[in-house]
Amino acid sequence: MAEAASELGPTTPYVSPEGATHTHIAFQSTTDVWSLSRPTMTVSFPRSPVIFLAGKTLIKVAEAEKRLGAAERDFIHMASINFLTPLRNFLEGDWKTISKERRLLQNRRLDLDACKARLKKAKAAEAKATCEGDTVPDFQETRPRNYILSASASALWNDEVDKAEQELRVAQTEFDRQAEVTRLLLEGISSTHVNHLRCLHEFVESQTTYYAQCYRHMLDLQKQLGRFPGTFVGTTEPASPPLSSTSPTTTAATMPVGPSVAGLAPPGEAALRLEEVAPPASGTRKARVLYDYEAADSSELALLADELITVYSLPGMDPDWLIGERGNKKGKVPVTYLELLS
Repeated sequence: MAEAASELGPTTPYVSPEGATHTHIAFQSTTDVWSLSRPTMTVSFPRSPVIFLAGKTLIKVAEAEKRLGAAERDFIHMASINFLTPLRNFLEGDWKTISKERRLLQNRRLDLDACKARLKKAKAAEAKATCEGDTVPDFQETRPRNYILSASASALWNDEVDKAEQELRVAQTEFDRQAEVTRLLLEGISSTHVNHLRCLHEFVESQTTYYAQCYRHMLDLQKQLGRFPGTFVGTTEPASPPLSSTSPTTTAATMPVGPSVAGLAPPGEAALRLEEVAPPASGTRKARVLYDYEAADSSELALLADELITVYSLPGMDPDWLIGERGNKKGKVPVTYLELLS
């Protein structure tokens, strides 16, 4: 193969004994000549329109997912800067200091209460000893030694009262000082609350922007896929107007309905079915209404606080709801508004 390449030239094609066409490529240096030969092969693939369309669709979807990922990264970055970082700094800084000072204030209050109780007890004992000391004893019935002991006890309680009053003054001073420190810290937190409120608004705005971008990217993808011939897209038009011209109510109305929501029938049909369903033979219970509840539609039952109703459950119902009956009226009631009675 190398000799043939030398005779025919560096770019002359030749046919091998097996019949395969080869192209010769020669690399020449100062001393050696290197030759490289490779067979020329022609492979033909069937150009199916479905395969071509699937590839284009896959590329479009991948580009949309890439844009979604970029929007998510921007949202995470903005949420971290505008909301999470200020909140973390507050919790790890000012809030720790405030919590520590509040615990100290609580301890000072307990010490103050203990000093007040000790002083009250000492004064009561002093008053009792004073009353006993002021009474002139009958030395024929009372020994003089007992009288002397009573007078000595009164003097001891006087000292105890003085000591308790001194401790109370110290405890009151420490409590007042700690209360002032805590008050100043809590007054300074007002500006922090304003900052947190601003950060929370910025977080909501960034989240709104993120979901709007995602909606716009997916809407563009849906339009692009709808332009492909023979695609399995239900409609080439958007299911709702662009996000900039829709209100939240309109957008929510055009969102796809999930299985849990789709299972709910319109109020009229639900009410009709509730009227047709009879209560089970067993399984009904009495329940007391905890709070007033205003029915949202005709399928629900309005409730008044402290009234008694009969409740039961139907197969396939949401566990957060029960069927309530009051006289001839029947409807769904939320479990959280009821106290089930045994």
